Amino acid sequence: MPRQFVVQVTNQPGQMATLAEQFAAAGVDLRAIGGGGLGDVGHFIMTTADDDGARKVLETGGWTFLEGESLLAEVDDRPGGMARIARELSDAGVNVLGHLFLGRWSDRATFAFVVDDPEKARPILERR
Repeated sequence: MPRQFVVQVTNQPGQMATLAEQFAAAGVDLRAIGGGGLGDVGHFIMTTADDDGARKVLETGGWTFLEGESLLAEVDDRPGGMARIARELSDAGVNVLGHLFLGRWSDRATFAFVVDDPEKARPILERR
């Protein structure tokens, strides 16, 4: 199964450049990346073409990170679409550790989620 990585960073200039350069030097291709920051802490959420290589870069570089199975979900692309999925996950006791927007097609939006309990989340997220 493909993995998704959530990397904690210091919220300052250069963190994305440093991380991306380390992946590039190791030949690890980024497939999707998102993130944000607030105050002193930021994060990047990503998928790569080489999970083992990405893990090695993160470990060698001393980055604080978690990884999990990347679960794909199609969400109604209208107000309340994400709210419905988020509520169902919450009601099932599933914590969302990260998610990436992948694209929109017609009336659906596709996301990749990493959660603390993939087995509980799978039936919710993989519903079509």
